[in-house]
Amino acid sequence: MSLKPSIANPQLHLDETSKPTTSGARGAGQPNNGEPESNDDNKNSSSLVTVLIAVGANLIIAIAKTIAAFMTGSASMIAESAHSWADAGNGALLIVAEKKAVKPADKSHPLGYGKESYVWSMIAAFGVFMAGSIVSIYTGITEWNAAETETNYTIGFIILAVAFVLEGFSLVQAYLQSKKHGEQLNISAIGYVVDTSNPTLRGVFFEDLAAVIGLVIAAAAMGMHAYTGQPFWDALGSIIVGLLLGAVAIFLISRNRDFLVGHKVSDSMHRYVLGELLSHPDIDSVSYLHLEWVGPKKIFMVAAVDIKDNQREKNIAEKFEIIENQFRANPLFQEAILTLSAPNDSLLSLDSKQAV
Repeated sequence: MSLKPSIANPQLHLDETSKPTTSGARGAGQPNNGEPESNDDNKNSSSLVTVLIAVGANLIIAIAKTIAAFMTGSASMIAESAHSWADAGNGALLIVAEKKAVKPADKSHPLGYGKESYVWSMIAAFGVFMAGSIVSIYTGITEWNAAETETNYTIGFIILAVAFVLEGFSLVQAYLQSKKHGEQLNISAIGYVVDTSNPTLRGVFFEDLAAVIGLVIAAAAMGMHAYTGQPFWDALGSIIVGLLLGAVAIFLISRNRDFLVGHKVSDSMHRYVLGELLSHPDIDSVSYLHLEWVGPKKIFMVAAVDIKDNQREKNIAEKFEIIENQFRANPLFQEAILTLSAPNDSLLSLDSKQAV
C-alpha cells in the first residue's frame, strides 16, 4: 500500500520540495534521517522565500522611513520606522526558525527539532511587541501635547506610498501562497494562515497585513495634522499603530504557544490518517489514534490497531515495522508508532468524532 500523499488534505501541509524519508528500526527513539540531508538543503521552501522577500522589503523601507522621520519629525513616521526595523529583525528570526526546524532527529530529540520554529517565531512576536508596539505608543504619548509647528510632510507621504507598494507586494506573495493551500482545503486564505502548522508563513502574513494597515493609519494621521495644524493627530496615529502591532504580537504569541504545548491536527487530517489505517490490507481495526503537530508540516502518530488474522507475536511485530516505515516514508509524518488494541476496546470509524 502506498501512503504517499495522494489527496488534497495532506498535500497542503507539504512543501513542493519535500522528499520522502525512511527510518530503520521501530520506535520513537530512532532518528528519522534516512534521506540524504542535501535534498532539502539545496532548495528553499516556499515559506522561506516569502520571508526573504519580506526581510528585503522591510530593510529598504526601514532605511527610507528613518530618513523621513528625521526630516519631518512626525511621530507617526517614527512609529512606522520602528515598525519596519522590528519587522526586519523579526524576519531574520523567522529565517533562523526555518533553518532550526529542519534539523534531523537525533538521540536527544527523537521527534526532531520542528518545535524550534515555534520558539523562534514566538521570540519574533515578542520583538514586534517590544520594538514596535511599545516604541510607537510611547512616542505617541510623548508627542501628544507637542507645540504646534509648521509641517511639510511631502517626503513622508512619498516614502509611505513607496512603502505601501513594497509591503503590499510582500503581503500579496504571502496571500497567494496561503490561498493556494486554502483552496484545496476549501477554506479561505485567512483561515489557512490561522490554522497552519507553519509559523513562518503566519508570522510574515500578519506582520505584512499590520504593516499595510499601519501605513494607511500613519498617512491619515499625518494628513490630518497637516490639514488641521493640530499635532495630536500625528501622535494619535502613532498610538493606534502601536496598539495594532500589540494585537498582532499577542495573536502570534498565542498561536505559537498552542503548537508548543501540543496542538492536535484538524478533524479532516484525523479522518485522512484514520482512513489510511483502516484501508491498509494488514489492519483490521483501529481503537486509538493520537495525532499531534511536532513541527511545521510534521505529525507524530500513535495508533492502537488490530492486525488481520490470528498472527504470531513475531509476525505482528514485523507487520508493525513495515506499516510504520510506510508512514515514515510520507514526509508529513515525523514518527509513527503502532501498538496492539486491547481486548474489548471501542473501535474508531470514519464517522467517529473521537480524535485523541
